Amino acid sequence: MSLDHKLFNGKTLAILSGGGDTPAINSSIEAVRNRASILGYKVYGIRQGWKGLLGDGQVVNLSCQPYNGLYGGTALNSSRTNPFSSKTGEDRVQQILRNLERYKIDVLVTIGGDDTNGAAKKLYETQGIPVIGFPKTIDNDLRTRTMHNYGGKEIEAVVCPGFPTAARTVARLTGMLRTTTESHNRVMVMEVMGRDAGWLTATAAHGGADMILVPECPMTKERQEYFYERVKELYMRNPKRCLVIAVAEGVRWYDENTGKTDVVYASSETDEYGHARLGGISGVIAHEVSKRLGLDARAQISGYYARAGECREYDRRLTATLGDKVVDLLLREDYGQMPVLNKVACYNELEEFNTSSIDMGSIGNIPLSENYYDSNMFHVTDAYRDFLNHIMEPMHFMKFDYDFPVVLPK
Repeated sequence: MSLDHKLFNGKTLAILSGGGDTPAINSSIEAVRNRASILGYKVYGIRQGWKGLLGDGQVVNLSCQPYNGLYGGTALNSSRTNPFSSKTGEDRVQQILRNLERYKIDVLVTIGGDDTNGAAKKLYETQGIPVIGFPKTIDNDLRTRTMHNYGGKEIEAVVCPGFPTAARTVARLTGMLRTTTESHNRVMVMEVMGRDAGWLTATAAHGGADMILVPECPMTKERQEYFYERVKELYMRNPKRCLVIAVAEGVRWYDENTGKTDVVYASSETDEYGHARLGGISGVIAHEVSKRLGLDARAQISGYYARAGECREYDRRLTATLGDKVVDLLLREDYGQMPVLNKVACYNELEEFNTSSIDMGSIGNIPLSENYYDSNMFHVTDAYRDFLNHIMEPMHFMKFDYDFPVVLPK
């Protein structure tokens, strides 16, 4: 017996993206849109995240429209709007419910991190809104229960859309900085996004970083002294007298003026989820290295480069694979769930059978595992290098190997 119509004809699915952008959001939107359309859904896009469901709403029709998933960022735009924020005193939940009814939206897919998907789960639990989450973060710190088998040991890891492309960018920037660092015998301190977790900063190892500092290991007064010793040792051992140090923006650094170990803030203002903007730790560390060790140290903030650019091959296939799992969730009407990878998989193993789903209310965040970071060496372990080798191709950088003979005066 064949169906004479698609399963979800007459139904409407809407997609929104919230929080910081990544290179893989458009790819995620395209993957979900295409699969929902095959099932018969009319597909809408909600602009500017949750903000697009406030007021009169900002909704566009994605059905039967061209969509370029290779283009980075999100064509639907994004915001850090919190449906449950009490800052404005308005009842945002009622506005969202009213617009879902006005636009006749039956299912909502929210592409985001812990904040965006946590708010969606709360709306599902308190208001009965059918939602499905879709993971998104370059920080790669969502607890997705993805396991990495290394040397017969199971390590809890994460592989979120956006992270593989951002990791490649960070690794490439690290390698590029090597030439200018060598030319001036400098210590280059490269700052990388990462508020609470060092997953992204640690990818600088793939680009040849000599040292890596992550938020998981606060730089107390005692650790700073050991850090300076390590910097001097590595610098003197390097025949070209240079170092590249990758540091996460969320590293806690001891301030001798205040006696406290804390992050460096770029701004004291907070968003609607309570997050202040970080930035400037690289400049602080470069200054201290110059003052303490007498070395020429400079700071470089990689900033939004990690978020920018086109979606790379691994992320394209990852979003497609998780999109396949969304189909399964839609068919079973299993709402309040988010598709995830079961295991850390190489490119050719990115298939639906290696996925599962987790409850959106229990996503949470996960720090960089102790299995992946050697706090004594200020660097990643072989286990983390193996993790990166699953999701990143080898990086090739030019080397200027020279040993010019010294000329002595006659």
